[in-house]
Amino acid sequence: MIILFYLGSGLTILWGISHLIPTKNVVNDFGDISKDNRHIITMEWIVEGVSLIIIGVLITVVTVINPNSIVSNAVYIVSGIGLLGLALVSLFTGFKVNFLPFKLCPFILTISAALILIGALI
Repeated sequence: MIILFYLGSGLTILWGISHLIPTKNVVNDFGDISKDNRHIITMEWIVEGVSLIIIGVLITVVTVINPNSIVSNAVYIVSGIGLLGLALVSLFTGFKVNFLPFKLCPFILTISAALILIGALI
């Protein structure tokens, strides 16, 4: 059970980091857009990466402290549902973009959520 939490949180953290690394290139790929739009895209790209890292770290921390507590279980369930929500958003928006990481996002987030939720339910 505990290994599922670590696998799910590790995958979430790695995917969050993978959002942060190419931020400048992703923004540049939008071409000639206004300075405000560049800032908005940069902000949103960073926010998603940081959010994923925070979710992963939170799952890791509660697992290290006490994976069997009611609070930990609540964190696992809320985080798993949140990741599934992000996966749905990615499926209906980013999946339509011709850029491989956008197409991978729904699958990676769903796998992370499944690992975490299965760990919480067994």
